[in-house]
This record gives sequence, C-alpha cells and structure tokens, in this order.
Amino acid sequence: MRELGHRTHADLDGGDSRSVQIVEIAIDALDITGIRPFWKAVMGYADEPGASGPKDPLVDPVSQSPAIWFQQMAEPRPQRNRIHFDVSVPHDEARRRIQAALDAGGVLVSDAQAPAFWVLADAEHNEVCVTTWQGRDN
Repeated sequence: MRELGHRTHADLDGGDSRSVQIVEIAIDALDITGIRPFWKAVMGYADEPGASGPKDPLVDPVSQSPAIWFQQMAEPRPQRNRIHFDVSVPHDEARRRIQAALDAGGVLVSDAQAPAFWVLADAEHNEVCVTTWQGRDN
C-alpha cells in the first residue's frame, strides 16, 4: 500500500496515529418500526443489503455517510434530545426529501428559516434539519 502512496492510518496532532475507523449513528427508540421509515426517507438511505428486519441498519446507498441503526429503549426519556442531524442537500432536492420524510411519519417542526433549513422530527421527537445553500446570507 505504501508503495502506491496509500495510508492505512491517520496522523493526528502531536504525531500520534490511529487506524482506520468506521462511524455509525445509533438512534434510541421506543418504536423502531414506527420511526425507521422516517430516517430512511429524510436521509435518503436504503436498507442494508441482506437486511431482514426493522432493527437492521440503514445505509447510505453511495457509501458516503455513516450507517444508522436503532437501539431499543425500555421507557421514554423526558428531556429533549441533545444532538440532531443537519442533512445538507441540493436546493432542488430539499422539498422532495422533506415530503418523503413527512410521508414516512415525520412532522414539520419549523420552516421559518426555509429555504436555508427546515426542522423535522420523527414520531418520537428526534429532530433533523434539512438544509440547502439557499437563504444563508439573510
């Protein structure tokens, strides 16, 4: 690999290195079957090849972004989620992606900043923003 100019590790600040890593996103849910279609639609993801059930991961069909999997919760969490995703899409893709997410059980939380971003949520109130480059100068 080195002869070809490829590396299998990253050089970090301070001279340390680490091996290649994979990042996955886990979403805690009470009703995985109920929210999984929303995340599939809003992210533009697909079922993992060979997947057979609702707990199987969702994957980026062009392998650019991390897989998403769902972890079963036993009881609801009363506090608001402390992270959310921003999914930046081409401006001419945003409305189709938003509609797909709404059709999959999502809700529109706010479109006050559209077309810069729309805030959506799944049925368990986990939020995601669909963003574009438009309206960013306002």
